[in-house]
Amino acid sequence: MVNDWNDGKKEKKNRVKPIRTAIVSFVLGVLVMFLVIEGFQIPGKQTTEGTTSKTTAVKASAEGVEEDGSITAAVEESRPSVVSVVNFKGGNMFEGSEPRPAGSGSGVIYEEEGDKAYIVTNHHVVEGATKLEVTLNDGSKIPAELLGSDALLDLAVLEVDSEKVKHVIEIGKSSSLKPGQRAIAIGNPLGFLAGTVTAGVISASDRSMPVDVNKDGVVDWQSEVIQTDASINPGNSGGALINLDGELIGINSSKIAMENVEGIGFAIPVDIALPALEELKEYGEVKRPFIGIVPVPLSQIPSQYYDEPLNLPADVKEGIVVRQSEPDSPAGEAGLQQYDVITMLDGKKVTKVSDLRKYLYNEKEVGSKVEVTYYRDGEKKNTTLTLSEQE
Repeated sequence: MVNDWNDGKKEKKNRVKPIRTAIVSFVLGVLVMFLVIEGFQIPGKQTTEGTTSKTTAVKASAEGVEEDGSITAAVEESRPSVVSVVNFKGGNMFEGSEPRPAGSGSGVIYEEEGDKAYIVTNHHVVEGATKLEVTLNDGSKIPAELLGSDALLDLAVLEVDSEKVKHVIEIGKSSSLKPGQRAIAIGNPLGFLAGTVTAGVISASDRSMPVDVNKDGVVDWQSEVIQTDASINPGNSGGALINLDGELIGINSSKIAMENVEGIGFAIPVDIALPALEELKEYGEVKRPFIGIVPVPLSQIPSQYYDEPLNLPADVKEGIVVRQSEPDSPAGEAGLQQYDVITMLDGKKVTKVSDLRKYLYNEKEVGSKVEVTYYRDGEKKNTTLTLSEQE
C-alpha cells in the first residue's frame, strides 16, 4: 500500500510537473514577450529621444559654427578697411624739434574718389594734432590730412592718398538695429594691438548720452549713440562697429570706464554720421541750424513743477521745456521764453532733446522756417521762427 501510495504520488507528481512546467513556460513566455516588447519600445523611444537630443545638439553646434563662420567672414570682409591713426603734437622748426606721438586711435576707410581716400575717426582722436599719420592694415604708414572735425558728434574726416588703399568698408544701416543683434568692434586698442576684434550684441540703438564739449559742467549736447557690450578699449576710438554682413553700422567712440562697470560701450550710428561726414569733407565743419534755446526734456522735470511755474494742462505730459531763450536768437525773436513747453515742430511731436535736434539737423536747413507749438501759462500757442546758422 505504501508502495502503491508512493507510486500514486509519483504518478501525481508526474502529472503535476507538466502542468507546472506549462504554467512556468507560459509565465516565462509572457515575461519574455513583455521584455521583448519593452525592449523594443522603451529603448526605441529612448533611442529616438536620444537621437532627437543628439540632433538638437548637432543643430545647435552647427548654428554655433555658422555664427562663428559669419563673424569670421564679416571680420575678413571689413578688417582691411580699419586703420590706426596716430596724433602727433608739438614740434618747432626754430628749435629743430619734431612732432611727437601724443596719442593714437582707430579709423575706417569709408570712401574712395580718384586718387584720394577718406577715413572717419573721432574728433577726440585728432584733436590738437600738428601732424597725423595712418597705418594701414598691411602695415604701410601714410600721412593724413584733417579735412574737418566736429566736437558735438565726436567725428572727424581725414584724407589720404589712395595709392596704397586696398579696401573700402561697405556701409550698412543703423536705423533698423534691434537689441540682441550681433555687433563686432574692430580697432587698435592700446596703440599696438592692430586689428583687434571683439564681439557682442546691441543693447540699445538710440541711447542719449550727455556731451560737455568745453568741460564746464554744462551739457552742450545729447548725443544719440548705439550701446553695445562688445569690448571697446582705449585706442578703439574711431574704429568700426559692424554687423554680421561686415557692414559699418557705427563708429566706436567711448565706454563707461568704472571699476564696477563692464560691457557698456558706445558707437555713433552710421545713419547719423554720414550726413555729418559729407559736410566735414566739403566744408570742414557741420553746418547746423540754430534755434537758440537751452532745452530740457519735460520727463526730467519733477512733476511738482508742472503746476508752477510751468502751469501745464493735465493732459500735457511730454515736450521740451525752454530753460533759457537767447534774446537775439531765432527763438528769442519769435517770442519764446523761459518755461515755455514745446510740444511740436511743424506739427510733429517732440518729446526728447534728440527729437528736436534730429528734426532740425536732418529735416531743416539754415534759413528754413519752423512752426513751433508750445504751452505758456496753460495756453496752447504757435509761433514761427527762421533758423540761423549755429556758431
